[in-house]
Amino acid sequence: MPGIVAYQEQPPVLRCTGDEDLATQAIRRRAFACALKSGRNVVVDLSELAFADSSLMFDLAILAQRMRGDGQRLRLRHPQPQIVRLIEVVGLHRQPGVDLA
Repeated sequence: MPGIVAYQEQPPVLRCTGDEDLATQAIRRRAFACALKSGRNVVVDLSELAFADSSLMFDLAILAQRMRGDGQRLRLRHPQPQIVRLIEVVGLHRQPGVDLA
């Protein structure tokens, strides 16, 4: 299943579905840019993300860092167990401005 990251403006949500890896990195940039421009906290819906590599986690960390500079937070929601393990291995959940629920 190809990876898809889509941005929804109201409320601000990044939906990550399928498989996300380095090969899909360029495709997710537009959605990340829209999330950054929202000026609000953004929920990252991970409920339909089946696979991800560290490139997605790195991109989320950079997004959180840039949002934090404007006083916003990134909220990671409903990750599958394998995605939770990846988040924990790379330490994304320990980054300032990132909430995992």
